[in-house]
Amino acid sequence: MRHGHKFNKLSRTHSHRRQMLANMASSLIMHKRIQTTLAKAKALRLYVEPLLTKAKEDTTHSRRVVFSYLQDKNAITELFREIAPKIADRPGGYVRILKMGTRIGDNADMAMIELVDYNEGMLKEKKSAKAKTTRRAGSRKKTEETTAPKAEAKPVQEEEVAEVVETPAEAPVEETPKAEEKTEE
Repeated sequence: MRHGHKFNKLSRTHSHRRQMLANMASSLIMHKRIQTTLAKAKALRLYVEPLLTKAKEDTTHSRRVVFSYLQDKNAITELFREIAPKIADRPGGYVRILKMGTRIGDNADMAMIELVDYNEGMLKEKKSAKAKTTRRAGSRKKTEETTAPKAEAKPVQEEEVAEVVETPAEAPVEETPKAEEKTEE
């Protein structure tokens, strides 16, 4: 039984697993997206998200801590210069795992793991979707107003229109006799 085991060993020794995850994390940071098996992607997410959180604070100590995990100077430079400012306001959830089906050779579940802020296709869809959203109550039920054709606007009769007399701003506006007669009735 695996009670209390917080991570997947991936059928590897400790040193092999640590180096494999470090290599995959470096590749993810450099390329912003990698394809791997679903189990490795889930293990990589647990490995890389604390490193991305640590990278938000650009100090010598945080750089040394992240370097102790990754062992790749180029990945560290990329992480602290480009990725960290982009994820600075995000409270977590820096990576996304997308399932891709199964591998042809051994039928292993495949997945793509990517940095959330670097998927331009999904970011464009998200922006356009936010601009379009509206709340509609009772969209399934059609009311009489929506089903009935709109009535044409009737032309205004001359008797109903009151003549506007242009006067200086200080003088009071006088009403026409027709308008007064209607108010008396």
